[in-house]
Amino acid sequence: MNYFYNPVRTYEGEGTIELLSDVINSMNLSSKRVLIIGWCEKVLENNAFLKLSQTGCEVRSIAFTASNPTVEQLFEVYENTKDFAPDVVVAVGGGSIMDVGKSLCCLYGKDIDNVDMLREVIADKKFLGPAAKWIGIPTTAGTGSEVTCWATIWDPQKNAKRSIEDSENYAYAALVDPDLAKAMPVKLAVSSALDAAAHAVESYWAKRTNCASRAFALHAIKTIMGNIDSLLKGEEKSHEFMAQGSMLAGMAFSNTRTTACHSISYPLTMHYNIPHGAAVSMLLAPVLKMNAESIDGIEALLDALGVKDADMLKERIESILKQSGQPVSLKEWGVKENDLDMLAKQGITKGRADNNPIEITEEKVKSILESIY
Repeated sequence: MNYFYNPVRTYEGEGTIELLSDVINSMNLSSKRVLIIGWCEKVLENNAFLKLSQTGCEVRSIAFTASNPTVEQLFEVYENTKDFAPDVVVAVGGGSIMDVGKSLCCLYGKDIDNVDMLREVIADKKFLGPAAKWIGIPTTAGTGSEVTCWATIWDPQKNAKRSIEDSENYAYAALVDPDLAKAMPVKLAVSSALDAAAHAVESYWAKRTNCASRAFALHAIKTIMGNIDSLLKGEEKSHEFMAQGSMLAGMAFSNTRTTACHSISYPLTMHYNIPHGAAVSMLLAPVLKMNAESIDGIEALLDALGVKDADMLKERIESILKQSGQPVSLKEWGVKENDLDMLAKQGITKGRADNNPIEITEEKVKSILESIY
């Protein structure tokens, strides 16, 4: 029997970032060492962060500019901040920043001397509870990471995608302020939105789905797909819908995890740097077609997507990608046809592939990759 659980205090709306000081004060900390990790130097200049020092907090701020953080990059940030031993980590950015921020909470207080030791800690799940709390402030609308308890850390040297997860490592709070996403380029905004839509779709059909997550998923899909044309036109109001949709999708898959689409997408991003949202969105239609007969309530899912079948969804996704200036096939992204066997083999990820409603094999994955090549 599946059940729903999500303890994150979630604040959503324009100007929500101004609540940060009040939220930290509500945590009743014995000390107030706050580490702010942001996706660029400029975002760290936001007045909400500058005010923290005026409320008795000891603040250290760092910028982390890389996408898809690696174990080496995570270790470097850990080395540079472990002496500060923060009580709270405030992660400000997209999924990459959230992944680093929540990972740090699980690593502080442990003796990790080098990258190989970090790999061992992650592989053996030697977390024993987070040593710090964290607050998520998303500046993109795609990952929903502010309301989940796991983080993705990449390890290209070992051809691996690693996961740091602890059921006690949900954020203390999420401040979802659509104002922070308005400066995103359309291409990034669309890629992020499609990632969020994929989270919701996969949550809907996942083996671990439940009635609450399915309700969140359908609302998220309708919110995103029903307003993505406005996003393509650059309408400011669309960012609030994308922020809401991403948060709702995060709530949905925080309990169910993702499935085949995400599993197959990981090596595409790792080896060819295809933006995660673009990679996973290209896989939605072929995986929907594969799963169709095993999806309970498929009519409601198709209605939320605004399509009649998988073929129509493929056309819809391709149109969205094209309008945002992104390729719509693996070949256009520079994927080599000779690599499809390798990509199919690496596209079966434990915890994702086996959460799909039907079994996926290397042969099925290769067929899916060929259908979008």
